Amino acid sequence: MPEADCIFCKILAGELPARIVDEDELTIAFMDIAPATRGHALVIPRAHSSDLMSVGERDLQAVLLAARRLAGRMRERLGADGINLLNSCGAAAWQTVFHFHVHVIPRYDDDPLRLPWVPRPGDADEIAAVAQELRAQ
Repeated sequence: MPEADCIFCKILAGELPARIVDEDELTIAFMDIAPATRGHALVIPRAHSSDLMSVGERDLQAVLLAARRLAGRMRERLGADGINLLNSCGAAAWQTVFHFHVHVIPRYDDDPLRLPWVPRPGDADEIAAVAQELRAQ
């Protein structure tokens, strides 16, 4: 069910414009209006879910399959050297539109996009402790 104030639901309803690049029964993909690199697009489910924790399994699977399909097209047609898939879940993780979506970001060897952190070795004891907390019971 669409959310009245959701930008992506408005795109789905045709109330806001979008450059659609792919769609199927469950998903739609369109160009990001603030692209990180040339070809940056978003894939969303047609059904509204606010984030990763609320999206249904069928829609989650459909979005990931559509993202992979689009990523292949980016490599083939745009000459992308790699692809980043990015999902932000919650405001603390930089989510700004609360309709589940995956960014499909083509990467080029010479593009300026960088990781948002500098990878450094972590504390082995802390890593082990957190792993224990996360293990399935």
